Amino acid sequence: MSGHRSVEIIVRGRVQGVGYRAWTKGVAEARGLSGTVRNRRDGSVEARLSGPEDAVAAMIEACREGPPGARVEDVTVGDLAASDRPDAAGPRGVQILPTA
Repeated sequence: MSGHRSVEIIVRGRVQGVGYRAWTKGVAEARGLSGTVRNRRDGSVEARLSGPEDAVAAMIEACREGPPGARVEDVTVGDLAASDRPDAAGPRGVQILPTA
């Protein structure tokens, strides 16, 4: 689907306990994205987001800064296959999932 992109973003640094998931949900939804965000046991945050290419690109850049109080050290981005798109069958918006 032209103009659409689905990615997995892994953010490392001081990103847990600073409101990073709630911030991600709000910023992503404001950009019209859908997907999921969760803390990971290794201390990172994982976001799987889908939407217009330009909005996804802007969200990736926003994740490099994060909310006040966060200290982002590294952001890894990988494209998801169409079958793994977070909006393929799920609800609209961004869901906060339990830690994995």
